[in-house]
Amino acid sequence: MDICKTHENTSKCSMNTMECFMVLSTQAQKISIATLCGLFGTLCIFENSLVLYLIFSSPGTRKKPSYLFISSLALADILASIIFVCSFVNFHVFNETDFSKEMFLLQLGGVNTSFSASLGSLLLTALDRYISISRPSEYKLLMTRKRAWIALGVLWVTCATIASLPLLGWNCCTLDSTCSELFPFVDDNYVSSWICFIMVLLGCIVYAYTHVLWRARQHVAYMEKHQVQVGKQNTRMRMDVMLAKTLVMVLTVLVLCWSPVLVLMIYSIFARLSNHLRKVFAFGSTLCLLNSMVNPIIYALRSKELYSSLRTVFSRFRRQLKASEESPEAESTHKSSMIET
Repeated sequence: MDICKTHENTSKCSMNTMECFMVLSTQAQKISIATLCGLFGTLCIFENSLVLYLIFSSPGTRKKPSYLFISSLALADILASIIFVCSFVNFHVFNETDFSKEMFLLQLGGVNTSFSASLGSLLLTALDRYISISRPSEYKLLMTRKRAWIALGVLWVTCATIASLPLLGWNCCTLDSTCSELFPFVDDNYVSSWICFIMVLLGCIVYAYTHVLWRARQHVAYMEKHQVQVGKQNTRMRMDVMLAKTLVMVLTVLVLCWSPVLVLMIYSIFARLSNHLRKVFAFGSTLCLLNSMVNPIIYALRSKELYSSLRTVFSRFRRQLKASEESPEAESTHKSSMIET
């Protein structure tokens, strides 16, 4: 397909050019992508659904703004997994092109909204920890449930608005401009703007966590120096330090999983991508699912409240399973005693 190799193709918007974005050339590559998406997507949906259940089934966690932000992150990861896996596998594995430009941009907008909301939820969680550690005495007054819900509403509306811009007209077909090499119908300038938006979010998160870690180290040093004074304040400090370390682990996983995709997106703006690099981008995109899958595991292992709730759920499940196994024996014993009578 010579048309796929020409630079002029990046400015064309016919449905035939979508074949140029189907970079998986062998059956083995398609099977690999389908396996990774199926595995990561299924585990991501199950784990994040479990996190939502653990948070909202416990009155102690669902009332805290910190866990409202974590719930938003889990919800965003669930939506991202469903939309990404369905659209990605349908396009790259089954080579489905029987849909309109608007439908494709709608699916892409859903993926962008979910992943942007996931990153934004992580930013709100970082700011929550920033306020909790920098101004502990005023935390409950500053971070209320009402303000937390308002912040989440603004976040999701902002992410949905930015993600829907290509569908609303900021695309290379409407503007007759240069299309992206990685996404059909998407304008190169929009890709640049979206990358800047993501980089600003990451920069704010890194700044917040840098301050959180600095204050956390101060708290640890204080607690080690005043081991005799063990009270409610020190308990709160330990909780802040633990949650801060947990969210730093989440951030580390986020950066490692998103770096290949962001680097290639930035590189595509300044230079032409070879078919090999576009295949790397396709496989690297599955790391975003891996990030969404790993986050709930970190919560369950690091959060004492969620871990305690998880143990309670498993204990309740074991009791129900044991009761269901014993009930047939009890029923047969009851029947035999009736026969003897």
